[in-house]
Amino acid sequence: MIIIRGGGDIATGTIYKLHQCGYAVLILETANPTAIRRKAAFCEAAYDGTAQVEGVLCRKIDTPEQCQTAWKNHEIPLMIDPHAETVKQMQPEAVIDGILAKKNLGTNRKMAPLTIALGPGFTAGKDVDYVIETMRGHQLGRILSKGCAIPNTGIPGIIGGYGAERVIHAPASGHIHVTAEIGDFVEAGDTLAAIGETHVTATLTGVLRGIIRDGYPVTKGLKIADIDPRKEQKENCTTISDKARCIAGGVLEVVVRHDVKKG
Repeated sequence: MIIIRGGGDIATGTIYKLHQCGYAVLILETANPTAIRRKAAFCEAAYDGTAQVEGVLCRKIDTPEQCQTAWKNHEIPLMIDPHAETVKQMQPEAVIDGILAKKNLGTNRKMAPLTIALGPGFTAGKDVDYVIETMRGHQLGRILSKGCAIPNTGIPGIIGGYGAERVIHAPASGHIHVTAEIGDFVEAGDTLAAIGETHVTATLTGVLRGIIRDGYPVTKGLKIADIDPRKEQKENCTTISDKARCIAGGVLEVVVRHDVKKG
């Protein structure tokens, strides 16, 4: 049994991969996750009770005992447990930190026989057993048994020739009112949402790949939307990204290695 902290779109790639390979997976989330690519993130079950990605259903549960029913039904259970208190009770074989907070929010090697973290903020061999590289490029998905992932640069990876331009941050603080839908084709300057009297506009022309949940209380500077300049990518707004699948491959390799060593 494997516990994964975080169910955003990047972690969803790992969760999906492990589930499809037959592992019993439990997601631990916060009560109000901030996913942008909501249609490709299991964490949306925290709000709606269920979330489906590529044909796999994630179901919110209230107690660890309900995991067995979910697994029996080939579903992925999700619990609200931001401090991972469930780990002690469940005693999983592996704990994976997929929060991608760029810092360690409490995951440590004592939690399970195998511990893995995605991205920067962790030292492999110290905080966790392994770290998986999350930076786009040649090292993406690489397994680190020592050291740290590449530090966060704050600059999004290049897609269709655009980097920072494709990511939109909140221009003000307050509750957001979203008027555009994920998958919409938008023109640069189009209104996507409003935060009070402040309009949130598209920074470039393309497909709205993700936007934060309507009504969420955002703070100024928070990442709230993502535009893909490639018009043909509309159908991919609801599926796991190449980046998430590459990272998932690294995680799966570590988990299988661990299984083999155990015999």
